[in-house]
Amino acid sequence: MRYSDYDIAGVLDQENAGATANDFLDDLDEVPIVEDASEIESADVLIIGISVMGGNFDSSWRDDVTTALERGWDVISGLHTFLNEDAEFRALAEENDCDIRDVRKPPDDLGVSDGAAADVDAEVILTVGTDCSIGKMTSTMELCGTAREMGYDAAVIPTGQTGIIVEGWGNPIDRVVSDFVAGAVEEMIVEKGSEHDYLFVEGQGSISHPSYSGVTCGILHGSMPDKLVLCHESNREAVHGFPDTPLPSPGAFGELYESLCDPVQPAKVVAGALNTSQIEDDRKARRAVEEYEAEIGSPATDPVRFSTRETVRTILES
Repeated sequence: MRYSDYDIAGVLDQENAGATANDFLDDLDEVPIVEDASEIESADVLIIGISVMGGNFDSSWRDDVTTALERGWDVISGLHTFLNEDAEFRALAEENDCDIRDVRKPPDDLGVSDGAAADVDAEVILTVGTDCSIGKMTSTMELCGTAREMGYDAAVIPTGQTGIIVEGWGNPIDRVVSDFVAGAVEEMIVEKGSEHDYLFVEGQGSISHPSYSGVTCGILHGSMPDKLVLCHESNREAVHGFPDTPLPSPGAFGELYESLCDPVQPAKVVAGALNTSQIEDDRKARRAVEEYEAEIGSPATDPVRFSTRETVRTILES
């Protein structure tokens, strides 16, 4: 909702029906939150933007998808479950002349990496994280957006379902065959490397996450970044989805990512992005950012809450 150019008619959320989007995020419009799709009077597309662990389709969403297709709305899904493979949904789409787009379905012609990303003219900046679901996509969008506002020729390289929906293109890296992960990232870097001066690559997962580390490493080596931005969420103490697994310190992550880059193409953590959404008071949030800067040894900001201009200047001019 922050970054796409869609005109949003409503948000489907059974638990918060009756509220508006900006009741939860004050930089969003007063978009109504409703219980089901039948309450939306006029729309063209239903976007399944929720991201659950495993990316599977929940049966409780079936009525909403059915309603959308019966009304002739296109359906864009970011799930691992491909809705085009559902016979009932496919029949409804054909009957009502609408499309189902599974954005997590990768191209068929991907190959292994051959190191071509190292030769692009553009400077490559990759967001990496201490965990999943902490704001790497948001940080990528905010930093690239600010870079453009400041006059830099910058582009986003989308690697996940939300980034692909926002940007309208990209490779869903967490769905790619493991041998081809680095190659799928490299392909995008090469495609855009001659068109822009700076490429902000949307990171995924975390290098220490028990479920997603393979995707993280593939993006790290496939993009061959020149610089890294370390993303973290304040007050995050345990690994997402693994409540009994403590999260290492952010400083340790910086060293880990840099050491993994070294054999392929050296890159340093030049800045940090801290998600302070769990902190209500701005002064406390600012203090948390300052503590984060000291811990990782690089300038940082909360890219949603505070200005990103100095951080972007540091990233691109360091």
